[in-house]
Amino acid sequence: MLVYLRVKNFALVEDISIEPYSGCNVITGETGAGKSILIGALGLVLGLRGDKNLIRSGADQAVVEAVFDISQVSAPIPVFLDSEGIEPCEEGLLRIKRSLCTTASNRQFVNGTPVSVSVLSLLGDWLVDIHGPHDHQSLLYPARQMEILDSFGKSKTEYAKTLKDYSEVYKKLRSYELRRKELIVDDQSYRQQLDLLRYQVQEIESSFLNEDDVLLDDRYTRAAHSVDILRSIQAGVEILSESENSILTKSGLLGRLLHEAARLDSSGLKDITEKFELLHEQLAELQSLLADYAENVEADPYDLQQIEERLNLINGLKRKYGKTIKEILDFEKNARARLTLLENRDVELTEIDQLIEKENGELRKRGRKLTENRQKLIPILEAKVLEHLKELGFKQSLFNVSLQPYENPTSEIGPTGMDRVEFLFSPNPGELPKPLRTIASSGEIARVMLALKTALAEADSVPVLVFDEVDANVGGETALSVGKKMREIGSKRQVICITHLAPVAASGNIHFSVEKIIQNQRTHVQVNRLEEDERLVELSRMLGGQMETARKYAQTLLLKYKTNA
Repeated sequence: MLVYLRVKNFALVEDISIEPYSGCNVITGETGAGKSILIGALGLVLGLRGDKNLIRSGADQAVVEAVFDISQVSAPIPVFLDSEGIEPCEEGLLRIKRSLCTTASNRQFVNGTPVSVSVLSLLGDWLVDIHGPHDHQSLLYPARQMEILDSFGKSKTEYAKTLKDYSEVYKKLRSYELRRKELIVDDQSYRQQLDLLRYQVQEIESSFLNEDDVLLDDRYTRAAHSVDILRSIQAGVEILSESENSILTKSGLLGRLLHEAARLDSSGLKDITEKFELLHEQLAELQSLLADYAENVEADPYDLQQIEERLNLINGLKRKYGKTIKEILDFEKNARARLTLLENRDVELTEIDQLIEKENGELRKRGRKLTENRQKLIPILEAKVLEHLKELGFKQSLFNVSLQPYENPTSEIGPTGMDRVEFLFSPNPGELPKPLRTIASSGEIARVMLALKTALAEADSVPVLVFDEVDANVGGETALSVGKKMREIGSKRQVICITHLAPVAASGNIHFSVEKIIQNQRTHVQVNRLEEDERLVELSRMLGGQMETARKYAQTLLLKYKTNA
């Protein structure tokens, strides 16, 4: 669960932090007070897109930090952290930090380890399910409805395995089809590809590239400047040994002087004479090495020309095939493999066609099994949703899940199976269920979504559920039902609920109030955890003000949930 959230210099927030309760947390405030900023910040730290425009005016960076207790989470987060080279959690706490910067790149950390945004996104899928008003519209699309059905089934081992088996075969089939597509080209393109690949392979192969070629630049420099090198070396030899005042001549004189002195004080000069003898030997060796080097330096124009021609050849290959000799050789290897594949196109096509036919048969076999499992799952989901719909005010509603095969399964078979799904709903007795997309009332759609979310909350393992004004367009007794539903979900998962309805706000175990204040001509957003008397004031405000009737109703609501706690 989420145990700590800190938001700094994000939108209108300067610096706030909250510590949510393990059950149902409600967040209220006037319209535009900044309630959804908290949800936006939570989404940011869990991998949603970060826009630098969200940085508070006048600040260099925005920072969001979140701490999750993962000790009871079923997702394999510790294994994932280890595989990504991320520091392990201490005392079961996962610490995530993300910053948006105006002058530098954005950064994100997990347990102090720098990570990519994709890592945050994956962790977010395991930790938090954020549901906002826009999700009502996504519920209207069959693809989303199929996703909901499959999510409900993933808690059941057999269903999850069937879905995974189907997905694996589908991916394998698509990879074969992609390989086949690469081989299927018209004859003219086929010949052109063969000619080009043969030319490329032959050009690189005929150059006989080898490891010694990396030394050509040094060889060229040495050959091009051989005269200057020889002049310098010969001058060095002269300084060492061939002039009247050469170093070795002076060294010999110094040696005689030391030996004369050593006859008079051999013990005192022992170390000095030994060091001198070693130095004299090294100077003599250096003179010999320089003389040998000078004898081998040749100013050969032909050798220089050969090296230059070789370098020109290699540089030409680099312009075409890679910046280094290794990259050129890798290019040749890949081109040769591609050439072999095309030259054996007919054989390869036959093999791939056989594999495609085999995997197509396997996919349909697993697709039929997936359909059978969905048919078994649907009544369970329908019963669960109907149960929750009744609690949300639809006493005699109908909810059905229609599962139909594709009209043309050969061409329409997809990554989710061979079926299409449609959620059907009738809010009123005596009316046949119709597709959700034909229902005009957003309030009805909101309650259907909440019923589905409740059913999913019981089935999945995501520990934190966020509801951002999902109770829009409902009121009266329905609002009481929504509040009860939030409290019920909160007994199984941590819930964070933003609401404008007092009956829903009263359901929270913990109540946070968000408000805008102006200090020093700057707008700030602050969040306060309300005590019992403060909750009464806030609920009264939500009910229409500080009238006595509003206050009494607020007291009734709080007493209702306290009694049922």
